[in-house]
Amino acid sequence: MLLPARAEVARRLRRYRAWERLMLASPADRAVRTVFEDSGYTLCVLMGERCAREAADAAERYLGAGPLTSLRERQCPAEQGGRPLARGAGRRRRGGGRRPAAGR
Repeated sequence: MLLPARAEVARRLRRYRAWERLMLASPADRAVRTVFEDSGYTLCVLMGERCAREAADAAERYLGAGPLTSLRERQCPAEQGGRPLARGAGRRRRGGGRRPAAGR
């Protein structure tokens, strides 16, 4: 599994937290809210979460954990309370795992 660069995660998390503070200080300011929501969306995409708060929590765990611990958390979602993998997920195709070329 591909993991995001720690420096990028740290930078995006700092940005999200800074805009969160600004948004909480002036909730009626649409420009601040827009940038805050954009920073949350970016963090969601980076961390693979659907909610900005969950993405921020995942980023904090990722930055606080060592590389092996973080990798284990991402590879074992069923043990971490997530959904188990679908039946057949992760299986290789017969015949070397390659699909035939189109039009043949």
